[in-house]
Amino acid sequence: LRKLRRLEELELEAEQDRLIKEHGTIDKLLADHTLQWSAIRQEIRDVRNRFGQKTPNGGRRTRIEPAPEIEELSPDDMIEREPITILCTKLGWVRSLKGTIPLDQDFKFRDGDEGRFAFHAETTDKLIVFATNGRFYSLRASLLPGGRGLGDPLRIYVDLAESADIVAIFRHVGGRKLVIASRAGYGFQICEDDVLASTRAGRQILTLRGDDVALRCLPVTGDRIATIGENRKLLVFPVDQLPTMSRGKGVKLQKYTSGHLADITLFDADAGLKYITGSGMIRPVRDWQACAGRRGNAGRDAPRGFPSSGVFTQD
Repeated sequence: LRKLRRLEELELEAEQDRLIKEHGTIDKLLADHTLQWSAIRQEIRDVRNRFGQKTPNGGRRTRIEPAPEIEELSPDDMIEREPITILCTKLGWVRSLKGTIPLDQDFKFRDGDEGRFAFHAETTDKLIVFATNGRFYSLRASLLPGGRGLGDPLRIYVDLAESADIVAIFRHVGGRKLVIASRAGYGFQICEDDVLASTRAGRQILTLRGDDVALRCLPVTGDRIATIGENRKLLVFPVDQLPTMSRGKGVKLQKYTSGHLADITLFDADAGLKYITGSGMIRPVRDWQACAGRRGNAGRDAPRGFPSSGVFTQD
């Protein structure tokens, strides 16, 4: 212990000698301006020798390089991608629910209203609306109201005319083709990317004359098109007989001596033609091949098994 104490004493004595020497040096500097400037010059030399441009510590440590190209961010890039369920009523009230909810579930609606469209989407999706005035409208799914409310009128988000009704609302799928048809029996195919609208006013795609209105907008999901008139005449023809256009009136789908187009659907020839009953059941149409022909023909009497409603779907 005595040796350890002696070592501590030696360290203290050495520190004391150093401090006394430093104290004397500081006293001399305070008393002489010449010594002060000499000390300053020496410190500057020391700094230059340690951090000058030619020393390892004096070189540039940050690199200057050309700025990288940054892709322009879209509003969709700032939206968190989540599954949602879109609901739209017959009176045009629309809302979104979180998650992938079964579409056959009972949803709440306003008094006097009922559900019409229901489908699954994601918050980053764009929604496309097709109206009876032949216009397509676009809106972001993330803008739709959620929560426990009953939704907002669709006309808040797009400039849909009061006289127009919703024909279809669905999520946008890039590269897909659509078939649109009017009540007068005209229609054509169109690339879905060409119907996207950049303004609330939408895009006029289907040309309508007189009191004609848009009737259907369907994705191309088969190799056959089936049309049925109000006279219950059925016509089936290949999809490739229907031209692809960017806008216009279209071509005649089925010829009528009286009445108008009642409904249109697409299907695969191998799977056969089917229809949906009012209760949601899917049933086949027997002997649909007997109604096959060329686009623009008059069609033939609907075969046995075709629904009494005269349409393929039940709104």
